[in-house]
Amino acid sequence: MFDDWICNNTRTKLERRDYSRKTLAEQLAHDGVEAGILINESVREELSSVWIPGLEVFSRRVYQQPYRGFFAEFAREGEGVCGRIGFWPRQWATARMYAGTAKGFHIHPPFIPDGIAADKWLRRVFVEEADNYALRRYNDEQWDMMFIVQGRCEMILCDERVGLERRIMRLWLDGDDLPGANNVAVIIPPGVAHALRGDSSRDVIMVYGTSTRFNPEWEGRIASGIERSPLPSEWENYLGY
Repeated sequence: MFDDWICNNTRTKLERRDYSRKTLAEQLAHDGVEAGILINESVREELSSVWIPGLEVFSRRVYQQPYRGFFAEFAREGEGVCGRIGFWPRQWATARMYAGTAKGFHIHPPFIPDGIAADKWLRRVFVEEADNYALRRYNDEQWDMMFIVQGRCEMILCDERVGLERRIMRLWLDGDDLPGANNVAVIIPPGVAHALRGDSSRDVIMVYGTSTRFNPEWEGRIASGIERSPLPSEWENYLGY
């Protein structure tokens, strides 16, 4: 269609959007999916080959209260996914991301017992005996449980654990001010790099619990330059940076 009328110089620069239909697994790894889709058990089975081992996504219900606002629970200790996997945070925190900003990637090291190769241990815990939650060392490594309470954001996760396949998952989550299927919580295992970026004109406010108390030595950063606001080069030259 473009061959017989557009000039040659422009034709070489022409791009076409790919409208081909991707599988859900391809969308999850590349373009991102609405987080609410992942709650369905049949979908989880379909995505088993690309799902990051140990990652959990569970739904939350936001109750609208006309003329006042809304109410929503985070999670209940010993119930639901938390009860099944035996995880409950020891520390809670909150964070705010201004509209148009991003956080991460952050990554926390998994605990590896002495005398055991890391790849063998991680495969045992998350693949070979994935349902044996007693193997997990929640008190010795940082697991994150994240909730979005305001705004809309994209969460990107990348499994970097040795011995496990490198998998990527991209999710779209909504805060309590946007009630719907995408009001979910995400539990992130150590060794899985994770980043967030806002996707609306509203600030993103999150609440998150960790399996251990904050330890700076357990926080690694990968490609996190987006968090910094560099000075103009002219200013840096003046200051001698």
